[in-house]
Amino acid sequence: MERGMNKIVIVKNRTRLEELVRRYNTIEQAKFYIEHLGADFSDYVREDRQYKAALEKVAAVAKENARVLEIDKEYIPNMIFGEEDIVIAVGRDGLVTNVMKYLNGQPLIGVNPDTARWEGDLLKFEPGDMEWLLPMVINKNYSEKKVTMAKAQMKDGQILYAVNDFFVGVRNHTSARYHICYNGLVENQSSSGVIISTGFGMTGWHKSIMAEFRGMAKAFQMGDVPEVRMDWDADILTFQVREPYASRYTEANLVYGNFTAGEELLFVSEMPEDGVVFSDGMLEDALDFNSGMELRIGVADRFGNLVVN
Repeated sequence: MERGMNKIVIVKNRTRLEELVRRYNTIEQAKFYIEHLGADFSDYVREDRQYKAALEKVAAVAKENARVLEIDKEYIPNMIFGEEDIVIAVGRDGLVTNVMKYLNGQPLIGVNPDTARWEGDLLKFEPGDMEWLLPMVINKNYSEKKVTMAKAQMKDGQILYAVNDFFVGVRNHTSARYHICYNGLVENQSSSGVIISTGFGMTGWHKSIMAEFRGMAKAFQMGDVPEVRMDWDADILTFQVREPYASRYTEANLVYGNFTAGEELLFVSEMPEDGVVFSDGMLEDALDFNSGMELRIGVADRFGNLVVN
C-alpha cells in the first residue's frame, strides 16, 4: 500500500465552540456569552469533544496507510491536490459538497463524526469504518458514485465550479440586472437572481424555489406540480429565475429551462457594482460580475467521485 508522493487529505471544520472562542478570545468569555442567553454551553463542549475524537480516530488510521495532511475548510480553495490523493471530509453534508467542487475525480470520503447529532446523504461512513475502508480505496477496490458538476467561466478566464448550484445576481440579494441568452433567445431581465442547479442540487435551492411554485399553483387551483428529480451523474443543468420583474425595459419569459453538456447559458451583467457569482452557498469564494462582464455556465469538464462502499 505504498502511496509514493501522493497523500490522504483530511478536511475539517471548526466546531461551534472553536468559532465562539475565536470570536470572544477565551472559552470563559464564550461560556459567559452563551449562558447569558440562556443556552446550554455544555452542548457546545460535548460537540467539540466528539468531533475532535472523531478526527483523531480518522487521522490515526490514515497515518498507518499514507502521508497525511490535515487542513481547515477555509484553505481548500487554494489547495493543490495530487491526481492520486484520497480526500476525507469529516463533518456535515455541506462540507463534503464544498470540498468536492475543488477536486477532479479524486475519491472523496464523507465521514459522520457524530451520528447522534448529524445525518446526511453524503456521510456514508463513521470514523471506525476507516480501518477497513482506507486500504480498499488505496488499492482502488471500492464503489463510487459520480457527481456531475457545473462550470462558470468569465470572459477574462476566471473559472468557478459548483456541485449543487450557482447563484448569479447581487451580493446583497437586491434586484439584479442582466441579459440572459437561452436556446438562441435573449432577454433583458431584472430579478432576485438566477439559480443554476445540477442533478445533485435538485434537493437544494432548486427544491426551495419549486416548493413556492407548487404552493402558488395550488392556490390558483392549477393542479399538482410534480417534484423534479434527476440523477447525480446526469449531464443536465437547470436554471430558475427568482422573482423576475416585467416592465417596459425588462421581460420575464425565460424563467426556467434545462440545458445539457455542450450547451451554455450566457449572461451579460448590467450591475454597476456588487454583481456576483458564487457556488454551493460559499459567498466568500465568489466571482465579481459587474457591468459589461460576460458569463457562460455549462456542464463542467470535471466530476465528483464520492466513495460509497
